[in-house]
Amino acid sequence: MSDGTTTEDLDVRLEKHRVELTGYCYRMLGSSFEAEDAVQDTLVRAWRSYDKFEGRSSMRSWLYRIATNVCLDMLTAGNKRARPMDLTDSTPLAQAALTPRPDNTWLEPMPDARVLPTVSDPAEAAVAKESVRLAFMATLQQLPPKQRAVLILREVLAWKASEVAELLGTTVASVNSALQRARATLAERDGAAAEAAVSDPLDAEQQKLLERYVAAFEGYDMTALTALLHEDAVMTMPPFDLWLSGPEDITGFMTTLGAPCANSHLVPVEVNGLPGFAQYKPDPEQGGHTAWAVQVLEISGGRIAGFHCFLDTKRWFPLFGLPLHLEAEPDEAEQRP
Repeated sequence: MSDGTTTEDLDVRLEKHRVELTGYCYRMLGSSFEAEDAVQDTLVRAWRSYDKFEGRSSMRSWLYRIATNVCLDMLTAGNKRARPMDLTDSTPLAQAALTPRPDNTWLEPMPDARVLPTVSDPAEAAVAKESVRLAFMATLQQLPPKQRAVLILREVLAWKASEVAELLGTTVASVNSALQRARATLAERDGAAAEAAVSDPLDAEQQKLLERYVAAFEGYDMTALTALLHEDAVMTMPPFDLWLSGPEDITGFMTTLGAPCANSHLVPVEVNGLPGFAQYKPDPEQGGHTAWAVQVLEISGGRIAGFHCFLDTKRWFPLFGLPLHLEAEPDEAEQRP
């Protein structure tokens, strides 16, 4: 390196920015794996072109400029990731059918640890969590790519308009105009309202709600589960485009098509700034439990308003550092024939 920086020094300096860059790229792209690919591409480009980095801006700003260009290039295909309720009407239980769509259709879950840097300011931490919640992420995906970048940089990362203008190679007036349009789109969509009541960290009432949820789900007690669900609760199961609305249809599905999930085991995870669980359902062949879904829960008014199950376990469980199979407990193994 011409400025005396060693390869090892540069690797360490670049790596320090990985989590926040992953959070930025994830908000831009709506995909866990595309975000990580974009960050890797960003760091490789930065490493290769470091000799051209003249230090007129901070390394952080320089990396965000590279990451923004990588994301904008990836978004030229025009694909907007979505949730099932963004694409179709809810399906009555009597007509429920499990129809998958391609992976690149769906907004993907992301472990908090991969996208939320550790910060000392509680207000900053709360904003970061809110900005990766599923409803907000789904709204971001409706924005044109440059508006998306402006909104994230200005509203989430608190950059100045002049800094964003320099990063995007445009004017402050253009940045302010894009931000105004993006805010108007967000105001038109009320999808984030259900999540507004989630505390950070969860308050005692919400912790008790989760404990009751685990007991009801693991015990497959539909009466107890119904009492925990908001009257407008929704259930989604990507990669299937089916989504259900209301406790009656949700619990009806769980006791029919979803009946094999009885006697599941739930492991807590922190996902998309929300409470969640890795669900393992009983494995009748090997014993123990096998990975089935990453559940993301939305809370509103002291009840569960959203119940989102991401089923592609071979992709999601390794991302969360979780095994695909849990061995049977000794007493459980003894009960098997």
